[in-house]
Amino acid sequence: MAEGIGDALASIEITQSQIDQYHTDGYLVLESVVSERVCDALKSRMSELMASFEPDTVRSIFTTNEQSRHTDQYFMESANNVSFFFEEEAFDDAGALKQPLELSINKVGHGLHFQDPVFKAFSLSAVWGELLSKLGMIEPRAAQSMYIFKQPGIGGEVNCHQDSTFLYTTPMSVIGLWFAVEDATLENGCLWGIPKGHQHGLLKRFERNSPESIETKMVTLKEHEWDQSELVAIPVPKGSLVVLNGEFPHLSYANRSGVSRHAYAIHAVDDTCEYPELNWLQAAKGSSFVPFQAK
Repeated sequence: MAEGIGDALASIEITQSQIDQYHTDGYLVLESVVSERVCDALKSRMSELMASFEPDTVRSIFTTNEQSRHTDQYFMESANNVSFFFEEEAFDDAGALKQPLELSINKVGHGLHFQDPVFKAFSLSAVWGELLSKLGMIEPRAAQSMYIFKQPGIGGEVNCHQDSTFLYTTPMSVIGLWFAVEDATLENGCLWGIPKGHQHGLLKRFERNSPESIETKMVTLKEHEWDQSELVAIPVPKGSLVVLNGEFPHLSYANRSGVSRHAYAIHAVDDTCEYPELNWLQAAKGSSFVPFQAK
C-alpha cells in the first residue's frame, strides 16, 4: 500500500501572498491538496493498525487538561513507537469499554511518520519538505506525528494550546501540518484558532524535570488569557491541509455528533535550531529527527 502514496502527492504551489498570510495570521488553509484516494489509504492503514492493537496490554488515556496531564513510560516511549491512547470517556465505572475499540481510541502516535511504511511514505514526502522550506525552514525535520480520531459522541475537547508548548526550539521553528482525513465541520469538531495570536509569543512549556526523566511539569513563561471572542472556526473538507505556526493558539471542541473527524498531523522542527534535552519528545538515542525526502 505504501508504494505510490508519495507519487500521488502533487507539488503545492503557494503564492507570496499566502506565505505572508501564514506569517501574519499564524496559520494557512490549503484546501483539497491530498486526494481522496490517499486519504482513504491512510484511513485504511490505520484500521489495520487498530486491528493489531491489544487493549488489555495498555490503557493509556489521553487527557486534554494540561493541569492533570500525566506521563508514564508508555507515553515517553511513544515518541519512537506507534502507540495508542484512549478517549477520556472510553471506559465505564467498571473499567470496561463503553463502545467498540475502534470507536474508543483518541489518537495514535507519535512515531507513525517513520515506523509505519504507509505513513512514512506520506509523511516524509518531498512535497511537505518543499512547503516547509517556502515557509522559512532551513533544514526541516519531521519530529512527531499523530493520527487523531475525534470519535463520534465522545471525541474529547482539545483545550486552547500552542504546539510549541510541547515541542520547543531556540529560536522558535515548529510548524504543524494538520491534514483532514475526513471532512472537519462545525458539528464534528473542526479546528478553531486566534488569528495573529502567535504574536503574543509562547505562554507555557511542557518539559521533563531533568533530561531522561519521565517526570514532567508545565512551566509558565508569561501570563496571558486568550480572548475566546477572537476565535475563528477553520472547517475544511477532506484532503485539506491546515498549516499551523507553533505559537498559534488553537483548539477543537468536543465531538457530540454521530460523525467522526479523522485527522493526521505532522510536527516539524528546523534542524538548524537548538532542540533542548528537556523537551518531552526526544529522538531515540544515537539518532535524530528524520529529514523529508529530497525533491
